[in-house]
Amino acid sequence: MPILVDSGFRRGSDIVTALAIGAQAVCIGRPYLWGLGAFGQPGVERVLAILRAETRNAMQQLGAPSLKDLTPAMVRRV
Repeated sequence: MPILVDSGFRRGSDIVTALAIGAQAVCIGRPYLWGLGAFGQPGVERVLAILRAETRNAMQQLGAPSLKDLTPAMVRRV
C-alpha cells in the first residue's frame, strides 16, 4: 500500500524526512496554492523549483545521491 503524507510540508528538509521514514510521496498543497494565488502559474513553478532545490540540498548534506538512498537512520528525533 503506498504511503502518502500531507501535513504541513514547507521545506525541502521536511520532504526528505518524510521520504526517509517511508513515505512514497509528499503532498504540498498549501505552498502550491500560495504560489498560484500570488503569481499564477509562474508562482507555482517557482515554489516547485525552490522545493526541488531545497530537497536536493538536504539530500547532498545527508550524502544520499538518490531518493532510494534515504533511510530512517538519517532522521534524528529531537
